[in-house]
Amino acid sequence: MTELKEISIYPIKSLRGISVAEALVEKRGLRHDRRWMITDREGMFLTQREFPRMALIGVEVGEERVVLRAPGMAELNIPHQPANGLRRPVTVWNSTVDAARYPDDVNEWISGAIGSECVLFAMPAEAERHVNPLFDSGADLVSFADGYPLLLIGEGSLAELNRRIEASAQQDLPPRPSATPPNQGGEHVGRLPMKRFRPNLVIAGSEPFEEDTWARIRVGEAIFRVVKPCARCAITTVDPDRGEFDGKEPLRTLASFRMAKDIFPDKLEEFALQPNYVLFGENLIPENPGVTVRAGDAVEVLEYRS
Repeated sequence: MTELKEISIYPIKSLRGISVAEALVEKRGLRHDRRWMITDREGMFLTQREFPRMALIGVEVGEERVVLRAPGMAELNIPHQPANGLRRPVTVWNSTVDAARYPDDVNEWISGAIGSECVLFAMPAEAERHVNPLFDSGADLVSFADGYPLLLIGEGSLAELNRRIEASAQQDLPPRPSATPPNQGGEHVGRLPMKRFRPNLVIAGSEPFEEDTWARIRVGEAIFRVVKPCARCAITTVDPDRGEFDGKEPLRTLASFRMAKDIFPDKLEEFALQPNYVLFGENLIPENPGVTVRAGDAVEVLEYRS
């Protein structure tokens, strides 16, 4: 049986995620997922692409407060929305939306944790940031996520990717002397965990990359459109436990068998993909927000891609 194995949210974009047993599906995605974001002084979003140590900052979300924890620092406790009422435009890729700016003392803590001057913002309830117009029904909103409300990955797909990474390592990499510690050469040693890919929903019981064929699914009571494959970037090469870049995997192996031009040669324009994008995971848009998904929920494919 295909079922929902894991649920994760990432309250502050590019900081450490949280595994949860259930989550309310809202129009923008799962409740509390990427509702906060760190930017530079000009309001441009910052991620682990520029500052991999962001992976080390933990986040806990309560009913009214958010707690941040970073190595060697006292914890930071802030409200869901700053009380100062300041609004500033912030930018994620090519979309800009007004967001609520936290005061200077909060931003000093964030800057110290990351090692660069930056600013924390919250997404106000009234903010309207739409998904790509190619996939927008007219009312499809997204949080501070890169482009879409949710990301789904199948366990079978990660297992196949790890199998290929391990096979490639056996064939291509020279033997490592027994006295040489792992990672000395800058390459990841061992199987990659799912958290490298930062999905919201992890599916068990499906075949490797079966999700490529899905167009519409039901997870428990929630219905999602599977709108497009997810093109992957350098964040997948960050070791989330060390907050450091960790070699060329998984992008090197993904490039060997998951190029957009090879997987969807006739759908590049339809999915807004460049031929050399490497794909792993599927972007979702909720059709019936207001329901809750739970680990263990059955997953049913309602429609397949043509």
